[in-house]
Amino acid sequence: MAKNKRKKDAATTADEKRQAEQKTPKVPWWKEYGKAIGSALIIAAVLKMLLFQAFTIPTGSMLDTLQIGDFLFVEKVTYGARTPERVRFPGVRLFQKQVLPAFTLVKGLPTVKMPGFREPRQGDIIVFAYPRDKNLDYIKRCVAVEGDTVQVKEGVLYVNGDIYESNLGDYGGDHSCIPAWNDPDSCPLPATKRDYSALTANPRLKQWPWGGGLPYVVPEGHLFMMGDNRFNSADSRYWGPLDKKLVKGKAAIIYWSWDPRRGKVRWNRLLDLIH
Repeated sequence: MAKNKRKKDAATTADEKRQAEQKTPKVPWWKEYGKAIGSALIIAAVLKMLLFQAFTIPTGSMLDTLQIGDFLFVEKVTYGARTPERVRFPGVRLFQKQVLPAFTLVKGLPTVKMPGFREPRQGDIIVFAYPRDKNLDYIKRCVAVEGDTVQVKEGVLYVNGDIYESNLGDYGGDHSCIPAWNDPDSCPLPATKRDYSALTANPRLKQWPWGGGLPYVVPEGHLFMMGDNRFNSADSRYWGPLDKKLVKGKAAIIYWSWDPRRGKVRWNRLLDLIH
């Protein structure tokens, strides 16, 4: 009888389990995948905001330290992350073509600065929001911090009276994109057209007589940024000192490098620390 009772109890338990499964609605597969993808996106957004972010190098302004086609991670722990002032959809690229454009979802959000280990220092390679268009990210080397005296004489950079040539390079640029022109008074320069009005309207430029070699003191809360390819870099010499509130993080490591001219991977640059 005990054996029959155990069989009956087992059958009852199985029936109850089947009834419970029938009562519990089955979640559609697309909802399960949607939850998983949504959770992954939220985690990725938090990591991007607080810890690290991936960037790529599109120009040669930081040659030879950083090359066109380098992909790098920027860490945000050293200086302390700052919550974004705007939320943007980054767009979608497929095979080097922009499939969906980037656009701003929300802007004007209050920002909060997280505690960091230290302030930016001279020599740090920093990613920051371009002061004239905060949707663009720039990367340059910090050559001077607040209170430092910057001076350029005959193309030589002096910081606090000493020559500063950290990783200085003269690699020029792709001059083939500018056609030859016979009339010097009417030569079109489309590469500088975007910044022309901003440069001529910037009142601070009158206080920076670079050609005369007079000193300039970096104001409080700002950094002076320059590209290592100093003679082919649009930097603080043109758009002014960088507000530290625009700093996004410190360049840390190259995780991938693609040579667009030769069409191959630069294996010797993978996992290189940036300094």
